[in-house]
Amino acid sequence: MRLRIVVADESEARFYDIGGPRVALRPAGRVENPSGRLRDRDLRSDRPGRVFDSAPTAGRRRASVAHHATGGERRPHKQEAQLFARRIVLTLEAARRKEEFDRLVLMAGPPFLGTLRAALRKSVRATLIAEIPKDLVHQTEREVRVHVPREIFRTSATLADHP
Repeated sequence: MRLRIVVADESEARFYDIGGPRVALRPAGRVENPSGRLRDRDLRSDRPGRVFDSAPTAGRRRASVAHHATGGERRPHKQEAQLFARRIVLTLEAARRKEEFDRLVLMAGPPFLGTLRAALRKSVRATLIAEIPKDLVHQTEREVRVHVPREIFRTSATLADHP
């Protein structure tokens, strides 16, 4: 059984391979996203557009129509995180095709873990055996290893025996 662990956040993803519960992690690659460290205002070229309400409020002059900014849902930082999650998934898909791993574990903070989950393709999702909602991308390999539950290896062995 070949187990691939992905430790990621919005700006970096590190890949590790591990063979068993007492085995050390082996680095298997890295993908970086420098834009993931930027704030929304640094990613955006200018302020959002403005719109005017179509009719004046009762009792007000016609020229005093309210106006407000557009935008909202499509925050640049969130959009950048989604693009980076797709890059991570494409990297995993390429590694899966080369048969570099059989099973997959995702480790990321809860918000980015949801973004990664949404970006997963069926072929990669089929190898997923665990999701660990912890942001450990800036921790040492030893710290990451501590957070890999032993049950994953028992589950993986069972799954490998019974496809």
